[in-house]
Amino acid sequence: MTPDDLARTFEQHRPRLRAVAYRMLGNPDDADDALQEAWLRLSRTGDEGIDNLAGWLTTVTGRICLDMLRSRNTRREDPLPSGAPDDVAPEILDDASPDPVREAELADVVGVAMQVVLESLDPAERLAFVLHDLFAVPYEQIAPVLGRSVAASRQLASRGRRRVQSGPGAQHAAGEDAADDAGSRAAAPGKTDRQVVEAFLLASRTGDLAGLLAVLAPDVVLRADQAALAAAAEAADRGAPLLAREVRGAAAVAEAFRGRAGAAVPALIDGSVGFAYAPGGTPLGLFAVVVHDGHIVAVDMMSDPATVAGAHVLLLP
Repeated sequence: MTPDDLARTFEQHRPRLRAVAYRMLGNPDDADDALQEAWLRLSRTGDEGIDNLAGWLTTVTGRICLDMLRSRNTRREDPLPSGAPDDVAPEILDDASPDPVREAELADVVGVAMQVVLESLDPAERLAFVLHDLFAVPYEQIAPVLGRSVAASRQLASRGRRRVQSGPGAQHAAGEDAADDAGSRAAAPGKTDRQVVEAFLLASRTGDLAGLLAVLAPDVVLRADQAALAAAAEAADRGAPLLAREVRGAAAVAEAFRGRAGAAVPALIDGSVGFAYAPGGTPLGLFAVVVHDGHIVAVDMMSDPATVAGAHVLLLP
């Protein structure tokens, strides 16, 4: 690429990279500094030999943030603004002339509530959890950033995940260092699919982030059809976050549902437990859910009228 092409490509990735940096550092100014350093490294090396530029940029940004966290010593992260909406970053609130596109992209992934609990993690846990659970970076790419094995990186993310689910300042459980992702999936033994769905809906309505994370598998995936995307875009005009066609990772899916699902009810959809958006008792949107070992591993969001009309839906009391 020419230098101009490289700069344009970097700008295309900036919203995602800034979201990674803000999640890691908790400070918009530090996040911008990390991005500036990432750009300097890219401009010096160019893209020759880089097969996946998006992955390279995410990895480099994560490594820069990790170094910044480790060098902070006694410095505290800047407090988040009191009274700020949970789905808006401080930088957006303070921007006198915000970019609407950047606002939407950042609001979709940057939540103040999540940032608060991330502060309880040490740097390595934080990076492993943020990159894997929030941005779906494979452990094989995270391990070189941390200088750890893939297995150790998996354990760090799992440990961070449990601490996030327990809230800020949670203590490590005995024997936690030996746990891996499978441990987090055993949190709800014996629960029926309906109980899992009901727990998910309750946590969604009340904005209970820890409750959502407790019933979502770490690698959960949310998929939305075109009609659902259009409906989410309309809701975004009223302040709701935009929805991507595919959202991966427990934290990202939890953010997508937190504080919502007000008119959703448990339902049997073609014989399987899920939930439906049914104001007035009429299904307008369907959420087909896959539950495994007491955790939701997949949600398919369907709002196409033909799809909804063609499904056999029984709303559950």
